[in-house]
Amino acid sequence: MSLAPALRRVALVSTIAAAALSLAACSGSSASAPSAGADATGAALQTVTAGKLTIATGDPDYEPWFIDNDPSNGKGFEGAVAHAVAAELGFSDKQIVWTRTGFDAAIAPGPKDWDLNIQQFSISDDRKKAVDFSSSYYTTTQAVVAAKGSPAASATSVADLKKAKVGVATGTTSYTVAKAQLGTGDLSVFNSVDDVVQALKGGQIDAMITDLPGAFYVTASQFENGTVVGQFADDKGGDQFAFVLPKNSPLTPAVTKAVDALQKDGTIAELQKKWLSEAVNVPVLK
Repeated sequence: MSLAPALRRVALVSTIAAAALSLAACSGSSASAPSAGADATGAALQTVTAGKLTIATGDPDYEPWFIDNDPSNGKGFEGAVAHAVAAELGFSDKQIVWTRTGFDAAIAPGPKDWDLNIQQFSISDDRKKAVDFSSSYYTTTQAVVAAKGSPAASATSVADLKKAKVGVATGTTSYTVAKAQLGTGDLSVFNSVDDVVQALKGGQIDAMITDLPGAFYVTASQFENGTVVGQFADDKGGDQFAFVLPKNSPLTPAVTKAVDALQKDGTIAELQKKWLSEAVNVPVLK
């Protein structure tokens, strides 16, 4: 009997085995290897670095959003939210890679070298043309800033504020809230938030109303003698903060689901209370 058919079968089997090994090697070295997380179907999440979740934020980052300019410690409101979302996606703290970006660069069109970005990005239709957003993890409330040591600085209720001369910028959510809560009797209306800050610094008004992130900025960078007195409970009309992701990111549905789950089980509400009220002593005004 001829050995040629048998030899041909051996050669064919060897060729198939070699091809399989080659494909396996290529697959193992692929830059798009699945990460440790998984989506709702159990399929592995695709991330910038296999087995890691790369999260970007600003440089420097500020309190109370992050603490000690160290996002990896999981402290501060956004730091804690980011770590909670990562855990919901199936990533441990050790599997998070933190990196830094500018605010404008993060929402500009083009490829990104990170999976998520968190630094008080408000959702807008214009920004959606260049990047994806998750569902919102925070809606801004309106807050009161007063000069330290002034009567307005010791206000603990809306009734207390009605005794003060309060300033606000026209055409803003702050104006809408101020009008509803305090009326217009002693309300001083200015053209811009900067004008309101200058009036407060100059003693023309006793206090000002702006959104809570803006209040933190005013007291940290614009008015050293200012203090955030409190915040209003109603967040209607406030800006919605969300994670930014690269445009058409495959992670967007999973991140949105994670944020929604943390909203539903009360985790985000607890983190908001801890870091944006108790830790910074900015109580909700009754």
